[in-house]
Amino acid sequence: MTRLALVPPPPPGHDEPDDPVGFVRLRSPVGRIEVVSRAFAVERVTVERDGSLPHDGEPERADALLEAARVQIADYFLGQRRWFDLPLRLTGTPFQRSVWSALAAVSWGETTTYGRLGGTIGNPHAGRAVGGAVRANPLPLLVPCHRVLGRTGGVTGYSVGAGLETKKWLLRHEGIVHREGPRPL
Repeated sequence: MTRLALVPPPPPGHDEPDDPVGFVRLRSPVGRIEVVSRAFAVERVTVERDGSLPHDGEPERADALLEAARVQIADYFLGQRRWFDLPLRLTGTPFQRSVWSALAAVSWGETTTYGRLGGTIGNPHAGRAVGGAVRANPLPLLVPCHRVLGRTGGVTGYSVGAGLETKKWLLRHEGIVHREGPRPL
């Protein structure tokens, strides 16, 4: 079960550029990870791609929230944590936020499909649009987009870290049985 507090995004035109952005990094089996927060909520998780992270070269700007996120993510990779308990700010369109909120309810070791996610948000024929929202997820791991499989149980696209290899590692870590790729019906 996911225990995330979803913090609403700032109202349009009221973005707080003066709020300091904090971030921490940690090493993991899928590569280095950077966690970014602003205004008391985690806003972005990035798994390194091609050896780089957005704030490489800058010193960490940690706070209590980011230290808690670092510990919880490390515990996840050690197999000691199956859910996260952090305030998250999901910034995106209303459609994207509805998909991400539904995705946050997919527990450790469980999966869903793009079509089922669409059905959860009241639009069962929106599989492609749901896929676009899943791909744009700013909080992978915390909002578990790796748990979305194709309709036949196959591993489909993944834009985090090393792509499909990262997704397959995360699925194996959670004991999720899956096909290696999409399979025609």
